[in-house]
Amino acid sequence: MKTAVIASLVASAAAFAPAQQSARSSSLSAAFENELGAQAPLGFFDPLGLVADGDQDKFDRLRYVELKHGRICMLGVAGYLATEAGWRLPGAISLDGKQFSDIPSGWAGTFEVPVAGALQILAFVGFLEVAVMKDITGGEFVGDFRNNFIDFGWDTFSPETKMEKRAIELNNGRAAMMGLLALWVHEELGVSLIPSV
Repeated sequence: MKTAVIASLVASAAAFAPAQQSARSSSLSAAFENELGAQAPLGFFDPLGLVADGDQDKFDRLRYVELKHGRICMLGVAGYLATEAGWRLPGAISLDGKQFSDIPSGWAGTFEVPVAGALQILAFVGFLEVAVMKDITGGEFVGDFRNNFIDFGWDTFSPETKMEKRAIELNNGRAAMMGLLALWVHEELGVSLIPSV
């Protein structure tokens, strides 16, 4: 009996022992160790090994997607919190008299939007995807959609300030992706964001 207990304790302790790192994996991931977003405490974090082969084109594509999803989620979190606070457009959303204020906040509100309104939103997002939110002129970096049209003083910043601002956007986008997921989970669990008085 004692032997079985000791054997099970040793086996369970071995399950939590750190795995041996191979030199091969660290040398491949070193290709992106100095890229934007590889910062303390994790450094370059690719647990699924998506760019373990060191392919720069694949890394750039994934960074582009990460930036785009981060930007969408930042807007999503702001919209989620605004509607949860009770902010709505004035007037009717459809010709049958349904008001914007009749649509609930959160994920449930997406199913209350009339079909014609949802199609308009889909068409607008499609237009943005095809015609606006893309790098047409060959931007300064992956995800640069200015296209020699708008600047907001970007060209006046030093290279260090540009990298800092890009890192802030990337990290805010990462936080927004996790935040939006957390908001949806809280909604499904029935946890209200606005405390009742």
